[in-house]
This record gives sequence, structure tokens and C-alpha cells, in this order.
Amino acid sequence: MDQKLPVDQRGLLIRTNPLPLPEGPQTVAKALAQGVRDHPDREALVDRYSRLTYKQLDDRVEAAAGALTALGLRSGDRFAVCLPNRHELIEAFLAAQRIGAIWLGIKPSSNPSEIRWMLKDSETNLFLTTPEYASQTHHRHTLTINPAVDTDDWTDLIDSGQPCPNLEIDPHAPAAIAYTSGTTDRPKGAVHSQHNILWSGISSRSEYPVSPQERHGTALACAILNLMILGPIWSFLRGTTAVLIDRTDPITLVRAIQQESINRITLVPTMAHDLIEHPEVTPNDLESLTEIIIGAAHTPPELRRRWFKKFGTWPLVSYGLTEAPSGVVRDRHAYQGTSETVGFPLEPIEVVVIDENGDEIPPGKVGEVCLRPRREGRWAGVWSPMLGYWNQPKDTCQALKGGLLHTNDLGFLNADGSLVIRGRRNQIIIRGGSNVYPAEIEGVILSHPAVLETVVVGLQDDRLGERIVAAVVVSSEVSPPPDLSAHCASKLARYKIPEQFLFLNKLPRNTMGKILQHELVNLFNC
Repeated sequence: MDQKLPVDQRGLLIRTNPLPLPEGPQTVAKALAQGVRDHPDREALVDRYSRLTYKQLDDRVEAAAGALTALGLRSGDRFAVCLPNRHELIEAFLAAQRIGAIWLGIKPSSNPSEIRWMLKDSETNLFLTTPEYASQTHHRHTLTINPAVDTDDWTDLIDSGQPCPNLEIDPHAPAAIAYTSGTTDRPKGAVHSQHNILWSGISSRSEYPVSPQERHGTALACAILNLMILGPIWSFLRGTTAVLIDRTDPITLVRAIQQESINRITLVPTMAHDLIEHPEVTPNDLESLTEIIIGAAHTPPELRRRWFKKFGTWPLVSYGLTEAPSGVVRDRHAYQGTSETVGFPLEPIEVVVIDENGDEIPPGKVGEVCLRPRREGRWAGVWSPMLGYWNQPKDTCQALKGGLLHTNDLGFLNADGSLVIRGRRNQIIIRGGSNVYPAEIEGVILSHPAVLETVVVGLQDDRLGERIVAAVVVSSEVSPPPDLSAHCASKLARYKIPEQFLFLNKLPRNTMGKILQHELVNLFNC
């Protein structure tokens, strides 16, 4: 571990600032400025309760920033918000950026004990949430939003008429804390600057030109920083309309897509699976969609093929991480479901694969996937990863050593530069001295026509070190379960074939769609 990297009192890396973004804005505080100037009456933000133009949203954010300042919130203070996908959530985020506060978004499906832990770990100064969560978390400084009444704390703030201070915002100072998903341990708080938050939306302008009447739908929780960036912020930087959807069941999701003429949306594999399998969802229901991105978890080729078979379009797949932030690799051509690749790095980023000594290795060889800024072109030296983990200096040094962002994911680059992910470094299975990559086995299992989802894990074994097992979800129309051992035997070496297949109705996942490994292991050990 390289512990010589300089860190500050919060465990964040002290480093030279990256180069300015090649085009504006340079701070999130100015994210609405171009939209207000060029088309103030265009819809900027739509949810189930309201429709706000760029001018209306900007006015509300300005009022909120002034009111938060009057309450005593200052630059560097932590402002935590736990709300569903509502316009107030976006207003609070933008207001925090205008006064230099550090935003902490907490997804509303979190357990109250998880929320209390994050509030304590971040030393939150002010908490905005619903009355229900306020009563369960008991933070000393809490504001509430209550859709059931005509007025609440947030409404009163907006209406208070407090002037917004004219502040000079440092684009490289801490601006947001995004806690990792915590599938195996306590989450860590990845800290990002306003500079970090902007690059995805700005680079998208050239990589994915704005389409006429573009309307981007976000059904995943925007309290999660990655989704805030890939949803509303992405839309504002493109001058288009962000549509917030606060429920994800297939029928409600389809209805929102139709009613709001949404043409771009990001899904997790679970949501894509549910839309494919739901008998009442027809191909015509999603005809307004021109671009579907599936990310946040492993997206097997078979899922893409099933999507195409039903809806007639190939979804894009994406790879990203909290520490980046957001997506960093995307499959631009969708590969028509024939490849395991997650695509090519986005314009500001280079992907490198390194061995255990930290040396770059050639295409086709598996190693740790790392990220660094582009070294040539207009994005050279612009991108930067997280500033570090909040109050975790050792983890910061480990993740950022050698001038790279270490993802802890295993994968390899193809000769054309596209990336294939083989799984987490700490999830590699070592069976009898041989390295086994779960993603390879999962791909074979998913090629069986009856299989909908699967995950492969290793269980401790006195003789082999680890033994290979698989949890599987099959189509409800299939009974009895298929012989997956025989299926795997035709495509895998003998030592890679799972010793046990556990058939489940669904896989245990967190709210971002990621598999909860510890729960799976417990199921096999029962």
C-alpha cells in the first residue's frame, strides 16, 4: 500500500488541480445559466407534482440558497437529503452547490439505522427529509418535506425571500459525498468536487448530440449522486428536460414513459428484466424510447438479446463506479448482444489494465481495471476521480496510488480498446489453486434459454480452498429446473462447473440492483 500520498485532515488527496473543462460551465452552481439565458420558458424539470421551466427552477434554487444561508449553512458544511424523486430533491442539490456546501444524498429506501450511520459518519450539519424519516433518525437539525400538506419547511424556505449571497465557488473543493453501495462491508464516502460532477454531461454533448425535444427520464433514485449526474444534471447541461419518475414497477414506468414522451432512460438489469417479462408490457409501449442504457450491475449479452427480441431495439450498456463518478465506459454500438464487452471509455478517460506489480499489461490479459485522464486531445488532463474517501486516508491512498483510480474490478481490454469485466478482485474464486472468474461461468449459465438471472460465488472449502456454486432464477414457465450441470459441461472446463445450483425466485439485491454477496453466501450455508 502506498501511504506516502499527501492527504488532508479529512483523508482527501492533496493534489494539483486538473485542467479546466474544455467548455462551460465550470461549476455546478452555474448549471442552469445557459438554459435560463437561451430558453427560459422551456421545461427543465418535471415530476408527478409539478412542471418547472428553466427560469422557474432557477428562481426556486436561488431562493433556497438564500434561505439555507440564512439558516447558517456555510461553505464546507454537510447538507444531507433523503427524498424520493421530487423536484425539491433537485432544488436542494443545486442550492447546496451555489453556496459551496457539501451534499450528501441518501436513497429513500435506506434503513433508518443506515441513515443514522451516514449522518454521523459525515458529521451532517443539516438534514432534509420526510416526516417519517425525521421521526426515525432524530437528527438535531432537520427540515421536512410533506407532500400531504400545503406547506412544509421547504416551502417556507422558498417563500422566505432571503437573498442568495454572491459567492465565488471553488470548482475543486469538496462538493458531494457519495457512499458506496456497501454490498460486503460498511460503505465508504467517496468525495467529489463540482468539477468532477460536470464532466459527464459536458462530454455527452459531442459524444451524444442533443436531439430535438429530448426528454430524459430517471426512475432510479436521484438521491444517489451517480443518478443525479446521469439524470437531471446531464439534462440541464444539455439544455433539455429532466423527467423524474418516483416508482419503478413496470406498468407505472411504462405509463410515465408514454405520458411524458420520454426518449432516453437509464435502467438497471432488474428493471430491464421486469419490462421484458411483464405480460402486460407490449413492444409498442416503449416506442418513444430512442436510447436505453442499462448499467449499475453486470448486463449479460443474453439480457440484451431478450430485450431486442421483445422491443426491437438494442440497449446500450454502461460501466461506472461511485468513485469516478458515474459511467466511464459505454457500449456505443450495443454489439447486438453478441459480446461480453461493456464498451469503450468515454472521451475524457483512458482505461488501463495492470498486473499485481502495477505494470500495464497487453490486451487479452486479465488484470485490475484502472482509470486515468485522457493524455491527448481537448480533454487531456481534465478528468479527475474522487478526491478520496471521507475520513478514510488509508483507503484513499490505496484507491488513488500511482496516479490512477483503482476500481478493484478484474477485466481485460480487447485489441480494439473495448473493455470486458470479469468481476471484483475480491470475488475471484480460487479453486484448487486455479483462478476462476465468476463472470465467465455466469455467461455460460445465462446462455441457457430457461435462465433469466444468475450469480456465481465461491464458498470456503477445507480441501479446495473454495468451491463454486451458482444461484439461478429461471422462467416461471419452466418446471422442473433445467440440468445446468450438463449445460455447463458442454462449454466449460470441468473444474469451473458449479457444484451446486440454488434455484431462487429472485436474487438478493440492494436498491442499485447490485447483488448482495453476503446474503447469497448465507443462503448456500443454510
